Amino acid sequence: MDMSDRIGEFVFFDYEPGEADMASEVIEGLSGQPKQISPKYFYDQRGSELFEAITELEEYYVTRTELGLFETHLDEVATLLGDDLCVVEYGSGSSLKIRKLLEAVTPDAYVPIDISQEHLKANAERLYEDYPWLRVYPVCADFSQPLVLPAITNGLRKVGFFPGSSIGNFEPAAARRFLANVHTELGSGSALLIGVDRKKPVEILTDAYNDTKGVTAEFNLNVLLHLNDRLRATFDVQQFDHDARYNENEGCIQMFLRSRTDQVVEVNGQEVRFDADEELHTENSYKFHPEEFRAIASEAGFKQTRQWSDAKDWFALFLLEAI
Repeated sequence: MDMSDRIGEFVFFDYEPGEADMASEVIEGLSGQPKQISPKYFYDQRGSELFEAITELEEYYVTRTELGLFETHLDEVATLLGDDLCVVEYGSGSSLKIRKLLEAVTPDAYVPIDISQEHLKANAERLYEDYPWLRVYPVCADFSQPLVLPAITNGLRKVGFFPGSSIGNFEPAAARRFLANVHTELGSGSALLIGVDRKKPVEILTDAYNDTKGVTAEFNLNVLLHLNDRLRATFDVQQFDHDARYNENEGCIQMFLRSRTDQVVEVNGQEVRFDADEELHTENSYKFHPEEFRAIASEAGFKQTRQWSDAKDWFALFLLEAI
C-alpha cells in the first residue's frame, strides 16, 4: 500500500492511575494471606528494560517462538484483516513485534496502552518517527481495567494486539473479564491477535523463569524498587530471594519473592510485617491447551478465525473475531 498520501499524527492520552489508587491496591495486596503484588507493577522504566532483556535469553523461548510464527503467518493475518484499521496494543512492550505487525497490515492508526508512562511515550515516539504516515495515539492507563479508547479512532475497525502470552498473567476468571472488557472496547466485528503459551514439559517452563544469568530474578526484585520509588516504601531487595516454580494443579508458573528474615517494611506510611521465609506472590503465568483458551475466549464473546502453532506446539497465535 502506498503511504505517500498519508499524514501522520501524534497525540498522547494520559489516564495513569493516581498515587492514591496505586497505594490502596498495593497495601490491600500486602495485607492479604498470602501477600501479593499485581504483576503490572513490574513495569516501571527499569522493569520494562529488564523484561526486554529476558526476551533475549536462551532459556526464554516465548519471544523467539512467537516471532517465528509472525514471520510465517503475518501476510495471511493482513489478508484476513483488510484495510481501514486501528491497531490497539495492550501493553507497550518490545517494538520488534509491533513493527512487524504495523508493516504487515499498514493500519491508519495505532493505539498502544501501557501503565508505564515513560516507557510508553519513548516507544510510541520512536514508532512515530519511523512511520511518519501513521497516526499514533498512546494511552497511559491500566489496561487490566475497563477503559474507553480515544474518540479520535472512531470509524476505524479495531484490531487488538496482545502478544507474548501476557493473557497468562491473569487468573482464568480474570482473563475472561479482561477479554470481555477488550470485546467492549474494540466493539463487535473487531479482531484480536493474541499470543498464548501452550502447556509443555515442566523443566522447559522452570528453566525459562529461572535463567542462569539471573535476569528474571532481577526483574522480579525490581518490583520492590518500583514501590520504593512510587510509594515511599522501604523494601531492602537484599532481604528477598526470587523463586519461580510450576504449579501442576493450576497449570501455571508462579513467581514469588521470599523474605530472608523477619522484617518490617513501610509502604506509603503503613507498616507491613514479613516473617522469615514468607512469600510475596508477584506473578502467575498460565499455560493453555488450545481448547482451554478457546473456551475462555468464547465466554468473553470471541470466536476463532485462525490458530497457528510452531512445530513443537510450544506456542500458539490466535486470530479472534468479536461477535
